[in-house]
Amino acid sequence: MTPAIKNFTYRRVPVADGVCLNVAVGGSGPPLVLLHGFPQTHLMWRHVATDLAADHTVICPDLRGYGASDKPVEMDPTTYSKRTMAADIVALARALGYDRFALAGHDRGALVAFRAGLDHPETVTHLACLDVLPTLDMWDVMRGATAAVGFHLYLMAQPPGLPEQLIGAAPDAFFGHFLDIWTNDTRAVPTDVRAAYLDACRAAVPSIVADYRASAGIDVDHDRADRAAGGQLRMPVAVLQQDWGAALGFDAVALWSAWAPDLRHTPVTSGHFMAEEAPADTAKALRDLLAR
Repeated sequence: MTPAIKNFTYRRVPVADGVCLNVAVGGSGPPLVLLHGFPQTHLMWRHVATDLAADHTVICPDLRGYGASDKPVEMDPTTYSKRTMAADIVALARALGYDRFALAGHDRGALVAFRAGLDHPETVTHLACLDVLPTLDMWDVMRGATAAVGFHLYLMAQPPGLPEQLIGAAPDAFFGHFLDIWTNDTRAVPTDVRAAYLDACRAAVPSIVADYRASAGIDVDHDRADRAAGGQLRMPVAVLQQDWGAALGFDAVALWSAWAPDLRHTPVTSGHFMAEEAPADTAKALRDLLAR
């Protein structure tokens, strides 16, 4: 049986022409949307979602191209731009009856959440980004030998063909590599959840690559245009991050503060998958954000 978030209801919701998202919804109260990262699905939120559902309507979709959501063919750079994926989330919330909502994302989901906050400031009331830098800043700080930790970013940035072929030849080894090296506590991702992640990724190689390819191209263009125009996140923002900024030689607080005047940056003692390794700390940080 495929794992699911306990006591959540599942449905498919149309968000764009030919694109439906798989979404789990639970709880009652003010809406909170939680977006997953790579190489995961909405299941990464299973502990945090059930905690926050005590006093919020918690909405956990699979992003386009991931999990059980639709995976449109990459027709052009916009298909998997974060602007397009953010518009999906706004459309999803509206289809569920919410014109305004709080939004939290991890990893890839955090990049979508970041773009949603810039593009839809009247819609996103609070924003949390977990263990990521904005796309433009990420490419600026990745340099030298330390950039080896992000080899997958460069691989999937290549033109269509080669990265899909290489990853598709050994998808479990590729995606499993990140589940292994980014996790401090291997018990945080149990066998059935790990299998669900690998099954989902194995079926989504072209769309996952397209998502990453967009982050080396059109997403940078969108971030650069916002920076030139002085664009900032107008809502309260929380950033939870491992202390990898010091190791890689950049000041994460300064980078985030340039985008978010109302920022609280919190270091978290965990691996990359903090919602699974430190769910109580993650839930508390989100509750603190929502109280601002």
